[in-house]
Amino acid sequence: TGSLQVQRTTPREASNSLIPNEPQNPKVVTKSIPGPISNQRLQQLSQIQESGAVHLFVDYEQSLGNYLVDVDGNILLDVYTQISSLPLGYSHPDLLNLLNDPKNIKLFINRPALGSFPGRDWVERLNNSLLKIAPQGLNHLCTMSCGSCSNENAFKAMYMWYRTNERGGSSDFTQEELDSCLMNQAPGCPSYSLLSFKGAFHGRTMACLATTHSKSIHKIDIPSLDWPIANFPQYKYPLEEHLRENQEEDKKCLEEV
Repeated sequence: TGSLQVQRTTPREASNSLIPNEPQNPKVVTKSIPGPISNQRLQQLSQIQESGAVHLFVDYEQSLGNYLVDVDGNILLDVYTQISSLPLGYSHPDLLNLLNDPKNIKLFINRPALGSFPGRDWVERLNNSLLKIAPQGLNHLCTMSCGSCSNENAFKAMYMWYRTNERGGSSDFTQEELDSCLMNQAPGCPSYSLLSFKGAFHGRTMACLATTHSKSIHKIDIPSLDWPIANFPQYKYPLEEHLRENQEEDKKCLEEV
C-alpha cells in the first residue's frame, strides 16, 4: 500500500494463454498504486467497515486469467491468485459456463442449511467430483465451506473418535457428561490437547488460531487454548549434502514432541 512505483513492462510478441482475450502483459496507468479511485473507495469503506487489510479495489468484471484489473484501470499480473484460491485465474470461461447452467444456479441459491436436506443428485455430484480424485483408501467425505472450518471440524471429529473409542465404541453418554459439557467442564468437555508446530498456519477461527504460530498479528488479543507447541524440522538443502545435520534436526524435534 502507499506510493508503490511499478516498472512498466514491454508487451510480449505473442500470448500463450488458454483464456481468450487475456491481457498479454501488465499495464500501469496511474502514478502510484493504489490509484486515486481506490483511495477514494477506501476512505468510503473505512466509514462502515474495518479496512486495514485493504490494498486496492478490483474491477472483477475486467479481470481475466492471470491478470487482475483494479478500479483505476491498472492491469496487474497476479502471481498470488487470491492466496491460491483461484488456481484457474479470473473469470475462467469453463467455470462461467458451469455457472450458466440453471441446475447449478439453483444449487447455489437453494443451499441446504447444515447439509440436512441434500438435493436428489448430491450423491452423484460427490461421486463425480471429490471422490473421483480422492486418494486411494479415502472414501468418506465431510464437505465444508473453507479451510478454517475444515480444520475446526477435523479437530472435533478427532476428539469424538477418540472419546468413542474410550467408551468401547458406545455413544451412550452419562448424565454427568451431558450436564458438564454445557458448562465447559469435564468430563463432558475433556481436558485433551492437540499438538501443533511453530511456524504453522491453520486458519483464523478460534481452535485454528490455537494451532497457528506464524504471525503475532493473527493471534494478538484473542484468548486461546493451552495446547502444546513443538518445533518442526528445519532442513538444510541440498538434502544429500546435509544428511547428518538433518538427521540431528529430526532427532531433536522428535525428542521435543
